[in-house]
Amino acid sequence: MAYTFDYGAIVPYTPLIAKGVGITVELTVVGGVLGVLFGIVCAWARSLGPKWLRPPVVLYVELIRNTPFLIQLFFIFFGLPSLGVSLTEMQAAIFAMVINLGAYGCEIIRAGIEATPRGQFEAGASLAMTRIQTFRHVVLVPALQRIWPALSSQIVIVMFGSAVCSQIAVEDITFAAQFIQSRTFRAFEVYILATILYLVLALVLRQVMRALGTLLFPRRRAAR
Repeated sequence: MAYTFDYGAIVPYTPLIAKGVGITVELTVVGGVLGVLFGIVCAWARSLGPKWLRPPVVLYVELIRNTPFLIQLFFIFFGLPSLGVSLTEMQAAIFAMVINLGAYGCEIIRAGIEATPRGQFEAGASLAMTRIQTFRHVVLVPALQRIWPALSSQIVIVMFGSAVCSQIAVEDITFAAQFIQSRTFRAFEVYILATILYLVLALVLRQVMRALGTLLFPRRRAAR
């Protein structure tokens, strides 16, 4: 018996799908921006920061990179309330995405920092810059330029990982798909639509990151 597609059953749930897309975008933008900033701080601490700060950063990076994102999310949402820290679903999801991207971003950015010629550090010192000023004005931009494609790909991966946040009732695309499937029993159509939405978002996000890289690093464009 041939399967008959019926996308008409999904149409009444268009507002829920639109809301899911909006929340997925919100998670990606907020989690991506804060995660990259946190990754920069951790990369500085691990590469150029004081020695006493390096072991905690190494421990954090290894802990996050070697445990599942779902467990991290559950620990934040279900575990922290036992310590008196209660977060909403969105707050817990964003917090989890920030610490997850921060750990991976730390290692990616650190690779760019360590590829910086020592002469640039010496140039900063000759201008009487502090280590933080040298990092900010001399090292950071070239380092980000080197690793921008890898960092962009990691942000896309984090966007895909946001689908896990539906497990704590964050109403993203995956949550909407699960809800619609439970009401219509049209699993094939629903998850095809969800796949297409994630694909479109990933392609758009890659283009946005590429355009942002061109804007932030104009010399890279000229070099091409």
